[in-house]
Order: sequence, then C-alpha cells, then structure tokens
Amino acid sequence: AQRSVTGYFKGIEDMIAFIGRSIVQKIVTLFFVSIVSFAIIHLAPGEPSQVDPLNPKFTPEMVERFRTAFHLDQPLYVQYAYFYRDLFSGSTVSWKDNQPVLKKIWERFLNSLPLFIVGTLITWTISFPVGIRSAIFRGGIYDRSATFISYVLISIPGFFFAYILIILVVTQLEVPVIGMQTFGIGDTAWPFRMMDRLWHMLLPSILGATGGIAVLSRYVRSQMLEVEGQDYVRTARAKGLPWEMVHYKHALRNALLPFVTMFGLILPGLIGGSVIIESIFSWPGMGRMAYEAILARDYPLILTINFIAAVLVLIGTFVSDLLYVL
Repeated sequence: AQRSVTGYFKGIEDMIAFIGRSIVQKIVTLFFVSIVSFAIIHLAPGEPSQVDPLNPKFTPEMVERFRTAFHLDQPLYVQYAYFYRDLFSGSTVSWKDNQPVLKKIWERFLNSLPLFIVGTLITWTISFPVGIRSAIFRGGIYDRSATFISYVLISIPGFFFAYILIILVVTQLEVPVIGMQTFGIGDTAWPFRMMDRLWHMLLPSILGATGGIAVLSRYVRSQMLEVEGQDYVRTARAKGLPWEMVHYKHALRNALLPFVTMFGLILPGLIGGSVIIESIFSWPGMGRMAYEAILARDYPLILTINFIAAVLVLIGTFVSDLLYVL
C-alpha cells in the first residue's frame, strides 16, 4: 500500500513537472514567434506611413505626426517594445479607423465562432463514420463511392461550390442566404431571428466542412487500415472476438491517437476562418477582417491577429500533449 501511494504521488509530480516544462517551452516559442512576425511585417516593401499616398489631404506634416504618434521614427526594437506594451495594456488601436484592435477582433471573433463550431462538428461527426466504414469494408461499393465523392469534394474549388449552392437555394427555395441575417428581420420576435441566423449560418458551415470531411475521412480510413493489419488485431480475430469489439475497441482506439494532435491544431481555425467563404456570403468574420487589414496595411491589426493565432496554436498543442499523457 505504501508503494502504491508513493507511486501515485510520484505520478502527480511527474505530471506537474511535464506541464511546467511544456508551459515554459510554449512561452519561449511565443516570444520568438512574436519577434519573427514583427520583423517580417516591417520588412515588407513600403513604409507603414504610406497609408494613402494619393490622398491630397495626407500632407507631409500629417505623415510626420503619424510616424511620431506610432513610434515609427524609432528603431525597430523600440517599436516592438511599444507595440506589445500597448497590446497587453489594451491600448493598441487600428491605423485604419483608430478603433481599439482587441475590440474589433472580439466582435469579429464572436461572428466566426458559430461558423467554426458548427463546421468542426459537421466535419468530425461525418468524417469518422465514413472513414471507419470505408476501412472495414475496404474495396466494396461503399468504399469506392466514398473515395469518389471525397476526391470530387477535394477537387471542386470552394468558391465554385459556394456559387452553385447559392444559385440552387435562392432559385429553388427563394430565401436569402447572404449576410448574417435577412434584411428587416431585426424587428421580429427572437425565435424568428434565431431561426434566421441559423439558416444564414448553415450554408457557410457546410461549405467550410466539405473539404475537411473529404480529407479527414481519407485519413481516418488510412489509419484504420494501418491498425487493422497489426498483429494484435489479427490475434483478436483469431480468438473469435465479435467483429464489433475487434474493430471498435482494439483497432479504433489505437487509430485515434494521431487525431489527438489534429484535434489540438483546429483551434487556429477560430482566427483564420475562410476568407473566400466569408467574402462570398458577406459574413463579417475573422478571415475577412484579416484580409482587409492586409490590403489596408493595418499593421497593429495584422500583428495582433497573428499573435492571437500563435497563442491558439500553442494552446492547441498543449492540450494535445495533455491528452497524450492521459
């Protein structure tokens, strides 16, 4: 009993040490990522103060005041210190409209979050049954059909598929699909507004999930086939175990291990979103905002989005590490 208690506390100490080392590594990585991203952004061609050189109201005096206000006349390392000081204090503002950057990102984040959650649920809910069944009935009609449909979904460009769906839905159902809500619905009761929001969210979510379903289902199939050929699975069959236990207990549980890493790396999708889908459906999300910030050379917004994306990547890998330990 004493050895068991000692081993239990030793395991807890090892877990705490592992978590501490992982957190330190993630912090160091984030520091270097912030330096590299800041340097790359400022090494891009052109001056940040050249926001609108064709605007006659943008006089040289205004350019100089702009450079002084945002410390652009300082060395790069000083600009780096000022930027992250303002970012962590919440005082960073956009160069485009002088609005707080974190506030703008939070508003767009709330718009992208439902699309991300619904799209991820659709992708992972459909991909695993399709991939597992294709592996179990390898070479059959179901497997060949799933393979053909997956390659079709991978091959069709997202914007082309989106326009086809929009045309079909608008012409056949005669309902609007552009934007986050139907024009004029804001004065109706909340159940109608909720159903309208869910409807407008349906097509972008499905489109965002189609490519993921095609790729992930193929990956699930290959992992299952690899595990099904292992000796312990053949031994389980030889023992006469039911096929459900062989496939879903012995094979599937081991085939799921690589997906722990993939699950942790889906968090950056909260930031990236889909520029094409959000642009086609006029959905004011994170991906569209990042694209517009790049076109406008809104460096504070670009750097903040990149920093948050790096944080989400590191959080995702940390969660994956913990799941692997468990």
